[in-house]
Amino acid sequence: SACAKCGGPTCFPPPPPSAAPSYIPIRFPAVNLPASPATAKEIIMRTPVPHAEKVDPLALPHEFTSPSKKIRSQEDLALFHSSPSCRNFLGFVVSLSDSVRSRKISDSCYLSPIVEVLLSILQDITVYVDEIPPAPQSARYGNVAYRAWHERMSENAESFMLKLLPADLRVAATELVPYFTDSFGNATRIDYGTGHETNFAAWLYCLARLGIIREEDYQAVVLRVFVNYLELMRKLQLTYSLEPAGSHGVWGLDDYHFLPYIFGSSQLIDHKYMKPKSIHNDDILENFSNEYLYLSCIVFVRKVKKGLFGEHSPMLDDISGVPNWKKVNSGLLKMYRVEVLEKVPIMQHFLFGSIIQW
Repeated sequence: SACAKCGGPTCFPPPPPSAAPSYIPIRFPAVNLPASPATAKEIIMRTPVPHAEKVDPLALPHEFTSPSKKIRSQEDLALFHSSPSCRNFLGFVVSLSDSVRSRKISDSCYLSPIVEVLLSILQDITVYVDEIPPAPQSARYGNVAYRAWHERMSENAESFMLKLLPADLRVAATELVPYFTDSFGNATRIDYGTGHETNFAAWLYCLARLGIIREEDYQAVVLRVFVNYLELMRKLQLTYSLEPAGSHGVWGLDDYHFLPYIFGSSQLIDHKYMKPKSIHNDDILENFSNEYLYLSCIVFVRKVKKGLFGEHSPMLDDISGVPNWKKVNSGLLKMYRVEVLEKVPIMQHFLFGSIIQW
């Protein structure tokens, strides 16, 4: 329908499900209905806390393949979760989180030449936003100019990858490009969500498996690279009115992001006076949101959502009652596993190739 194209709400009821839908639309109610908070909380509580893991380096020479989507059902997901690739990927996310424990964004950290290249790539595609202004339109979500931004980013993706890869690994670009281009949202639906964010983490994980990102880079990968990625994503969300991909309504953590809450809660572990309940203190938010990812997320949510915080973000409000940041961090890691990595509507977009094997 014409109105569905522009990113506005669809006027027609969703189509009946096919036997094995390869893509589940966001507005398909039965799939995306969040479990009642009580059962969701129970599942999260029973989930073991994921642990940090060293990234398994790839044995070279290696046959690279173009990655593709494999997850279409709950059974596929179960298969992925029982695999070493899932455990190692999640272990990498935990390692990134651990690397910024009790560190501020402004703290000095080791910047390798590779991190500098990663930052220059993000800088380049951020400039595209300024060069491609939003198109005039009245729809609340989904500015079509985003498609032009996405196309330009995708056209240059391969040359960006080649900046990162040594001569003997140039062939790996075919595998890295799809993770990279899927990290910034979907051009057809003009939306963005935690699945795209997870592809960004997967792209970084692939670089780690190739030995391009090393453990000594982890701190800068979070406090410099990820911080820049988050700023870019907020700029894209505000400039082109990206729709949240598969929002859980009020019972989600955040319409767009999850990882900055994990990294940000780790930054605040053992902080002398900032507690989880400090997110309700305007002075603290004003003075420290530029130092701590968690606080910057709270400030952003308050900026884009109207009304009482406890009403539009009950999950974040609940978390503010947790006694300390260490508990918040381990709870969020468990929740990331359950609410993001174990959800078909999100993980149906995840890619598998020879680096992250199916």
